[in-house]
Amino acid sequence: MNRKKRPELLVPASCLEVLKVAVAFGADAVYIGGEVYGLRAKAKNFSKEDMAEGIRFAHEHGVKVHVTVNILAHNQDLDGVEEYLKELKELRPDALIIADPGIFSMAGEICPEIDRHISTQANNTNYQTCNFWYQLGAKRIVTARELSLREIREMRSRIPADLELESFIHGAMCISYSGRCLLSNYFTGRDANRGACTHPCRWKYAVVEETRPGEYMPVYENERGTYIFNSKDLCMIEHIPDLIDAGISSYKIEGRMKTALYVATVARTYRKAIDDYLQDPKLYEQNMPWYLEQISNCTYRQFTTGFFYGKPASEDQIYDNNTYITRYKYLGVVEGIDENGFAVVEQKNKFCVGDRIEVMKPNGENPEVTVQGLFDADGNPMISAPHSKQELHIDLGMQPQMYDILRCPADQ
Repeated sequence: MNRKKRPELLVPASCLEVLKVAVAFGADAVYIGGEVYGLRAKAKNFSKEDMAEGIRFAHEHGVKVHVTVNILAHNQDLDGVEEYLKELKELRPDALIIADPGIFSMAGEICPEIDRHISTQANNTNYQTCNFWYQLGAKRIVTARELSLREIREMRSRIPADLELESFIHGAMCISYSGRCLLSNYFTGRDANRGACTHPCRWKYAVVEETRPGEYMPVYENERGTYIFNSKDLCMIEHIPDLIDAGISSYKIEGRMKTALYVATVARTYRKAIDDYLQDPKLYEQNMPWYLEQISNCTYRQFTTGFFYGKPASEDQIYDNNTYITRYKYLGVVEGIDENGFAVVEQKNKFCVGDRIEVMKPNGENPEVTVQGLFDADGNPMISAPHSKQELHIDLGMQPQMYDILRCPADQ
């Protein structure tokens, strides 16, 4: 048995449904955003009622909830922030993720009983910055994505033992310094630092030479275009031992705009990898092919280890012309079991009676089943399910469980 301290697996949730899936598939904690003052304005996000239900559900299952209040505020934001912090005081999440010193101070006055975590947006790149925030009452620092594991190890050795470190270990990366981007505001008037990013780093670009206007010269092109700012996705599934040795307290998954299928896939894979390593490093090595196969089953770009091992070599550049790879199509999550033992699902993509699909389970199994029957909410039989968000009752020929994920190959 490996006696190293068990790190927290921190998983994103865009809405109440995804939060419940994250809890079911192995999260130790989830991070969510309300309808205001977070950096994912285009995510579904949580109403006050959904947040209350999500916190209740998570706490019943021994899982913590962190809420983002991580915009860089302007003067006109502060009155609203004050009211929002008063709401959060009533809802009692476990922590607030904050980047702005003004909001940090307000949270300390309004809801001092809630832990305050310092967002990666605050550019936490050295141990003196960590000590500064600790002296002001911070419980945790989210490290800048530009840091190497060597730098994080030194940071850990020079800060108080009870100050936690949290690091992103999987998901999309940003071209801007700790996520502070001006491109979106410049091009569209929508401020990335206040939650309204339009992701111009994913757009198609060409180079124009000043004396030859209108002559577009591609930088590098594949069949879908040129994406010179487009980053690969971070993936550290093969490096759990190094993350643990660095003293990182919380392993953070990016993806507060992702589907339940993505969240379930990533949470389940990292949950097993972490637990296997802590049980026996040889078990972790033995199961590596399973982790790698599973982690590639959700939508992703090519993978990179980012800056964890220093500046990437030329053959592993972070910014590339890569685009999304999709291997599985998300059909829905089991939200209930009806009196016939059929799965009750809000449909996400089209499928039909007779289709072979997979039932993705939290324990790592993916049994393949044939859709025996489809029925609408009134019990009327259907041949296919073409309408997104329709309530379906599905005879899978087996007894599903709550929060199982239904998926099928993307090319089916």
